[in-house]
Amino acid sequence: MRNIKLTIEYDGTKYNGWQRLGNTDNTIQAKIEGVLSKMTGETIEIIGSGRTDAGVHAYHQIANFKTQSMMSVYEMRDYCNQYLPQDIVIKEAVEVDERFHARYNATSKKYLYRIWCGRVPAAFHRKYTYYIPQRLDIEAMKKATGYLTGEHDFQAFSSVKSKKKSTVRELYAIDIHREGSELNMMFHGNGFLHNMVRIMTGTLIEVGLGKMKAEEIPEIMEGKVRANAGVTAPAQGLFLYEVHYGE
Repeated sequence: MRNIKLTIEYDGTKYNGWQRLGNTDNTIQAKIEGVLSKMTGETIEIIGSGRTDAGVHAYHQIANFKTQSMMSVYEMRDYCNQYLPQDIVIKEAVEVDERFHARYNATSKKYLYRIWCGRVPAAFHRKYTYYIPQRLDIEAMKKATGYLTGEHDFQAFSSVKSKKKSTVRELYAIDIHREGSELNMMFHGNGFLHNMVRIMTGTLIEVGLGKMKAEEIPEIMEGKVRANAGVTAPAQGLFLYEVHYGE
């Protein structure tokens, strides 16, 4: 049995997220599994590094699957790219150790959130950025990132309902960089809770708009109440940027 690791890029605009769902095949996972199963003649299940929500994109999603097929990894990649929808691309396929697990072996992830800050909207960026016409105080936003980085309980910054699993995560860095009309925020951490990046983004935006002060963030964290943090930023601006292993 071979273990194949895939690096996947996708535009999540029209999909119901990454994870396979019982009532629809309109997910990234389902589309890829369908093509792989047809390619190998086997029932293929892929393991992703993590889930992305409906409308969220990925530059480098990682997944793996087991197969007895003797096709070369290049043939697998090319077959997938021939039969997958054009908004899902297999960038690389490599054979890895049988113990490799895309989710359990991941040591950290980077997420990118893109904001369009121009005076007018951008027709060609609307599916991949969140448009904010108001002026953002970027220095205040950068100050707020200092309260979010480090190891904290991020329950207030997530949509997690269950209290059985830990909501403690370590955020290594949040880098905010503006280039022209686009503001990019890169989040790097050892793991992320459901909607955590989008809620942190919404909170930073509220700081940038003067609706919230950076100094309020520690109290929000301590309170562990979702309603006290900022809004959930829209899905279309979020990209799974990188998944790191063994670092």
